[in-house]
Amino acid sequence: MALVSVVIPLYNEIDNVSPLCAALGNALGDTDAEVIVVDDGSRDGSAAALDREAEARGPRFKVIHLQRNFGQTAAMQAGIDAALGEVIVTLDADLQNDPEDILPLARRLLEENLDVVAGWRKNRQDGLLLRRMPSRIANHLIRHLTGVYLHDYGCTLKAYRASVIKGVRLYGEMHRFIPAWLSTLTYTDRIVEVPVRHHPRRAGHSKYGITRTFRVLVDLLFVKFFLGYSQRPMHFFGVIGLILLSSGSAMLLYLFVDKFGYGAALSGRPMLIAGVLFFLAGLQFLNTGILGEMLVRVYHESQDKKTYAVRYAVHLDPPA
Repeated sequence: MALVSVVIPLYNEIDNVSPLCAALGNALGDTDAEVIVVDDGSRDGSAAALDREAEARGPRFKVIHLQRNFGQTAAMQAGIDAALGEVIVTLDADLQNDPEDILPLARRLLEENLDVVAGWRKNRQDGLLLRRMPSRIANHLIRHLTGVYLHDYGCTLKAYRASVIKGVRLYGEMHRFIPAWLSTLTYTDRIVEVPVRHHPRRAGHSKYGITRTFRVLVDLLFVKFFLGYSQRPMHFFGVIGLILLSSGSAMLLYLFVDKFGYGAALSGRPMLIAGVLFFLAGLQFLNTGILGEMLVRVYHESQDKKTYAVRYAVHLDPPA
């Protein structure tokens, strides 16, 4: 099997460090794999425990210490940036994901030539009211708004083709939307989902609560916009602007004819205020669309970012 990189963001999991490392050692065995644990600014002794594990387990066990707590998405991005494997598998550090599922996911990705194999916690071992119900609502919304139909977006255990996952950058709290992000670079039929084991948390405390659902909803609005209009913002803002501009113009034209054709008074008529408001708002949306188009071009051209992604090429000479 090609080299597998296991990326694990970790924050204040002192009680799980040793059991996690032991479970990883048993699951990976002599496989050509590396483990990259990203310590996201832990302050409970996890950093020192990870350093001891790295010293004992050798160069295949790597630890990245962030300067402070940047969040799970940033920690995951740091691990992905450092990964050398053809397949990158992400995993939570709380041992609710089972390390024994790492190699089966990576193997399926390679054997079936997929880009993402996502874990599905079919028999999830979490509380119903505060964890599973909000998760079901969020997953339902994400599925229908992004068009990537997975049962469990919140499961960190996923296997990615490195050449694809390294083509996107993760910001904010976007780690839960990675399959949706990747749908901008690959076909959705190359993203599959398989049931994985899930265990109750045995040590430590969850870093998430019911408030996470609201953050997911806010992030989802951005993801929906990005997936549909990141390279053509004028199609979004321009359509809204034209509708508002046309409505406002129609109202003002009607009032113009009514005033100068039939002598009707305009004072005190709500349509006048609405017409002016719609007209000005339409102009503003059109201006926003134009500025968005300019920013898209600056973003791509200043960083030499492509608007496409190449899977592989045959007999292609390198550029001069």
